[in-house]
Amino acid sequence: MTTAPVPPAVDPEAFTAVAQGHTHDPHAVLGPHLLAAQPGDAAWAVVRVLRPLADEVVVTTAEAEHPAEHRAAGVWEAVVPALLDDDGTVHAPDYRVRSRYGDDVQVTDDPYRFLPTVGEMDLHLIGEGRHEELWRVLGANAHRYPSVLGEVDGTSFAVWAPNARGVRVVGDHNRWTPIHPMRSLGSSGVWELFVPGAGAGTRYKYEILGPDGVWRAKADPLAQGTEVPPATASVVVRSEHEWGDGDWMAARAASDPHNQPVSVYEVHLGSWRPGLGYRELADQLAAYVVEQGFTHVELLPVAEHPFGGSWGYQVTSYYAPTSRFGHPDDFRHLVDRLHQAGVGVIIDWVPAHFPRDEFALARFDGTPLYEHADPRRGEQPDWGTYVFDFGRHEVRNFLVANATFWFEEFHADALRVDAVASMLYLDYSRKDGEWEPNVHGGRENLEAIAFLQEANATAYRRSPGVMMIAEESTAFPGVTRPTSAGGLGFGLKWNMGWMNDSLRYMAQNPMYRKHHHGELTFSLVYAFSEQYVLPVSHDEVVHGKGSLLRKMPGDRWQQLAGVRAFLAYMWTHPGKQLLFMGQEFAQDAEWNEGAGLDWWLLDNPSHAGVQHLVRDLNALYRRTPALWELDFTPDGFEWIDADDADHNVLAYLRKDREGRPVVVVVNFAGVPHEGYRLALPAGGTWREALNTDAEAYGGSGVGNLGQVAAEPVPWKGRDHSATVRVPPLGVLVLVPE
Repeated sequence: MTTAPVPPAVDPEAFTAVAQGHTHDPHAVLGPHLLAAQPGDAAWAVVRVLRPLADEVVVTTAEAEHPAEHRAAGVWEAVVPALLDDDGTVHAPDYRVRSRYGDDVQVTDDPYRFLPTVGEMDLHLIGEGRHEELWRVLGANAHRYPSVLGEVDGTSFAVWAPNARGVRVVGDHNRWTPIHPMRSLGSSGVWELFVPGAGAGTRYKYEILGPDGVWRAKADPLAQGTEVPPATASVVVRSEHEWGDGDWMAARAASDPHNQPVSVYEVHLGSWRPGLGYRELADQLAAYVVEQGFTHVELLPVAEHPFGGSWGYQVTSYYAPTSRFGHPDDFRHLVDRLHQAGVGVIIDWVPAHFPRDEFALARFDGTPLYEHADPRRGEQPDWGTYVFDFGRHEVRNFLVANATFWFEEFHADALRVDAVASMLYLDYSRKDGEWEPNVHGGRENLEAIAFLQEANATAYRRSPGVMMIAEESTAFPGVTRPTSAGGLGFGLKWNMGWMNDSLRYMAQNPMYRKHHHGELTFSLVYAFSEQYVLPVSHDEVVHGKGSLLRKMPGDRWQQLAGVRAFLAYMWTHPGKQLLFMGQEFAQDAEWNEGAGLDWWLLDNPSHAGVQHLVRDLNALYRRTPALWELDFTPDGFEWIDADDADHNVLAYLRKDREGRPVVVVVNFAGVPHEGYRLALPAGGTWREALNTDAEAYGGSGVGNLGQVAAEPVPWKGRDHSATVRVPPLGVLVLVPE
């Protein structure tokens, strides 16, 4: 039989369903289908393609062209010879589709001739919520196949939408026409389609038919690139970056960063120096941070967000660095350059909530999917956002894999997890009657706790040498306790109590600070209950709170001296430290994300002096193990005098593992103390390693000519002491010669 057979009739409603997109299996209609043949007869296949409004469609094989006939609802059909392999296997031939719309002719490959790109094991792991490399199977991923008509490059689109009645992928690859319905992969809720020719830079979205019969255009939850806001399409990304930070990554994997010096410079990329992209920042930010001596940069969230005024804390694309500053490979370049300069990179991560923007995660398949369906758990009233359904396997997987993604794809060294308290408590920011207790009748969000434990354990297991850092403002126990011991498993926690108490103290007039002395000493009551970071973050210098400088009382000299003294106190207190950009040179105005920092202040010697002090503080900190080796144990701290409220003075020791001491004297009074008797742990000469009142920093120059001599005069329970000049609003750091 050499004449092409007539293919079997197809129910016209099947054509209509495919054309309208409400189908779970478009491949049952579209693509190649072998026709039954009698033994000895030639083998044939029918090829169907969806080309609405086309004037002509031709299916082309290596041997011939086969005009297609329009059947119904934009579905065209052609019968082509099948191929017989040496082993007797019959299969459809390789082919392309030529479609003509008036004078416009398009030649494309056919997505419906390819097998699924998501394997059974992937689907099983997704269903279990255990796919730790989720971004490699969902989202838009490159695939390449050999072909008689030429090698095929394209993109596999895969999305989780379990309640959808149909899903289509539209974009530049199909001129945003609904000709690519996706197939549902069983009970997994995953829809998939490989689209040949869809390459890097292709913009796309998913059109999702919800249970309510409404189509919704959605960005890809696992897109690795986006359009520049306010445009909202996802973008296919192919990374070509070649990493040059191999030495950094090897050293990181072999070390424990929690027991190393950590001095963090917190940055909002859009307003550090406005107008810079990732690549310009790689040059300028890296150079500046190295000059200032910080060990790490912390970036306010870089995941894509539609509203710049949210500072990145309302994320719509969790797997895509914001396109405001360039391509994802440009962001890789920034991280790479920082690593090569010896600077770690911390990224703010926001798994607590997400915005209600209709194009993104909200009601993704027409139902509460990523968010909890019960508004008592699924809505965050303070921020007008949705809260993730942490108890749902696939949602938990989406977030855990996202943490892994930033560590492995972008070489992040730490994630600072935002708003942890809002996740831990069901009654967070809710009144009585607005929340539902857990199964035990308590207020803890057990599903969120389990998620945080899994995210932390997975991060530390897969990426040795990284840190997970909690922004957590309550007394929840065991935040930095290992998950194996029942803790949340974070490595570090922001010390919000220290921040609030110390800034409140600093706002007092020095005349009245003696009445608030306990606000300074209280932090040492609990300083070793967790592994702490001392933060002066962006939240403290915005929205009417004023800059760090403006928090200080007195005239401008006193304000600058207060900033210097506070920073030295912060750098010598147990715990790591974090400082928001601009405060390192005593920025005058509070932070405004729409404007740059007041860099012109550095023309003023007093502000340049504060910057100089921060540079010297970082240098002293990094070369002095006593200031960081025993941050998390009482063995590294000892009071010399905690009770001198009348003089507004604190004096304490910091010690390293060998017991070598550093003496710190903090004077928050507005006057110097002459002939001040200071107890010391040993005799001999003590060098003045730092004096915040030095003229080089803009101070008055009150000091001890570089050293003090300990005398065998008992004082405050110690065998030795010295008389020292303590500068006004100043800090002395003394080290033994």
